[in-house]
Amino acid sequence: MPIDPEKLFALQFPEIRQTYTWRDSVLYALGTGYGVDPLDERQLRFVDEAKLKAVPTMANVLAYPGFWMRDLDTGIDWVKVVHGEQAMRLHRPLPPEGEVVGRTRIVDLVDKGPGKGALVYAERVISDAATGERMATLLQTVFCRGDGGFGGKIEAPRTPHPVPEREPDLTIDIPTHSQMALIYRLSGDLNPLHADPGFAKKAGYDRPILHGLATYGVAGHGLMAALCDYVPERVIALEGRFSAPVFPGETISIDIWREEPGRAAFRARISARNAVVFNNGLFEYAA
Repeated sequence: MPIDPEKLFALQFPEIRQTYTWRDSVLYALGTGYGVDPLDERQLRFVDEAKLKAVPTMANVLAYPGFWMRDLDTGIDWVKVVHGEQAMRLHRPLPPEGEVVGRTRIVDLVDKGPGKGALVYAERVISDAATGERMATLLQTVFCRGDGGFGGKIEAPRTPHPVPEREPDLTIDIPTHSQMALIYRLSGDLNPLHADPGFAKKAGYDRPILHGLATYGVAGHGLMAALCDYVPERVIALEGRFSAPVFPGETISIDIWREEPGRAAFRARISARNAVVFNNGLFEYAA
């Protein structure tokens, strides 16, 4: 049945307060491929507590509201939801440890029509718990396959960033490892799809898949390596669309097109099986 727009826009999300430590920062870094090369000093700054920097994309797992489509009274058929897009904008560099507050709200709805589903846009603002200063704004787009036909607007508020048709200016390969999903889940997403082979088979996969936000983090890893020389303070924003799953152990190739100083288009793919896994990417950074 269709969702109720008034009910969703009025939805009250609980405020999430989280204290995280250097161990949480290191776990996230290991779960997104940092330290795979133990001799790369630039990577080691994200996994060595003596000189630790926080990975910018870690903002996506801080003060996370959980599986709110299932846990709150949303009216959404949560069994049929798919994470469609993710956007992140940093307002300041993340510290490697601290206390944060996350506040989430529904900011937009799109009706794709009966039998075609709906798009739900949820914004989460991460702030420093002590000062109230904004640290990051995150936008999650959820495709609700069973919830169209409620009579809402049909035009999406955001258009996918175009990927140039020419050859990329550069490509960087970031290997994943077979335990990556098992490590990444310790950052908060315990969905058995990423750990239980039996559950994965019931979902249509021959083995557990990597978390979508882990793929997002690996893409951020590659972009920061290629365009920012692993300096996290230079990262400003990253967005794009999930298009196919990644299996732990595969190498993710990130194609990058420089558009102007401080701005690049990108896509991530698995060249071994000719699959684009994250598309229509846009990366902003301090040039």
